[in-house]
Amino acid sequence: MTRTLFALLAAGLFSTSALAQVTITEPWVRATVPNQKASGAFMRVQSAQAARLVGVSTPAAGRAELHEMAMENNTMRMRHVDAIDLPAGKPVHLASGGYHVMLFDLKRQLKEGETVPVTLVVEDAAKKSSSVTVEVQVKPLTYVAPKAGHGH
Repeated sequence: MTRTLFALLAAGLFSTSALAQVTITEPWVRATVPNQKASGAFMRVQSAQAARLVGVSTPAAGRAELHEMAMENNTMRMRHVDAIDLPAGKPVHLASGGYHVMLFDLKRQLKEGETVPVTLVVEDAAKKSSSVTVEVQVKPLTYVAPKAGHGH
């Protein structure tokens, strides 16, 4: 019984440390005008180990998706992606013009200065999923993030 309890505790600690290896910095979401139903969320995600960002959710929206902006036949197009690779030790910028998070069917107006909880689901090389929730600051409609890289 003691060994089983120890194994369960050790597994719990491993899960926590795996989760702690994913860091999210510079998170923000664009404010909305009344009745606007979509917005974008942006941030820098870094994983100590190779992993994949496989999901996103927030109570502020009916639906949240991972998206990519890409050139297609000389036209910039946005499309849903199932996952975003997180190379070990390298930051991935979720930013305008590249990978980002889209929030659809917003439940209310997002106002400058508020925060919105966003949960990211990360899958490691062994296909084990863990999630991390970050409080994302709502920035003004006119906010432009400092240049940090392309996002791929």
